[in-house]
Amino acid sequence: MIVIEKLEKSFNGRPVLTGLDLTIKDGESLVVIGRSGCGKSVLLKHVIGLMRPDSGHVYINGDDLTAMGEKELNQLRTRFGMVFQGAALFDSLSVGENVALPLREHKDLSEDEIKARVREKLKLVELEGVEDARPSSLSGGMKKRVGLARAIAMDPEFVLYDEPTTGLDPIMADAINSLIRNLQQRLSITSVAVTHDMTSAYRIGDRIAMLHGGKIIYHGTPEQVRNCEDPVVCQFITGSASGPITQS
Repeated sequence: MIVIEKLEKSFNGRPVLTGLDLTIKDGESLVVIGRSGCGKSVLLKHVIGLMRPDSGHVYINGDDLTAMGEKELNQLRTRFGMVFQGAALFDSLSVGENVALPLREHKDLSEDEIKARVREKLKLVELEGVEDARPSSLSGGMKKRVGLARAIAMDPEFVLYDEPTTGLDPIMADAINSLIRNLQQRLSITSVAVTHDMTSAYRIGDRIAMLHGGKIIYHGTPEQVRNCEDPVVCQFITGSASGPITQS
């Protein structure tokens, strides 16, 4: 379980997170929605310890991440997989080498074991036989899937997704959403995704939380969010220019 308590973070005097509280249950798929620039990616970076809060705490199964030293944090991060918005693949490496990267860094495996693990993970994301391809030769959807294969290479307990469908056409976005959902259920992992894409949020979330003004102002099941009467949530999920959320 991930428990976030009273998290605060400012940049150059501008508050981004302002006492945020959120609990993410074991095995669930939680989606954090909110406008671009509202702090969704900042929240993810705090969950994995890439940023330190100004105040507040992040507990991972009861361990306070904010009190850990760098060695402890590095060990903790091996329990996480991260799928970046732009896939963040290394163009100088092949697909197989990209997926193998965390295994070479953190596992004491033979080359045969690494290659077998890479094939297994690529098969899970429906990309067989592309180990020798270069990222530059792949479509956007294929790059996302390679990023996902790399994220699950270490068999993590938690997988974090930063805008998983950005830049994809609706058909490919739906394929990625389906893959995220299937992997979460098949591998029994805890998933946390941040997005402003409501189609994706409804598709992959067991629960959806709205980040606004530096705090979680509402959370519920997709059905509860669809029927929510909070004016801020209603404006965001319908994409209306009129409402309490300003356009600035």
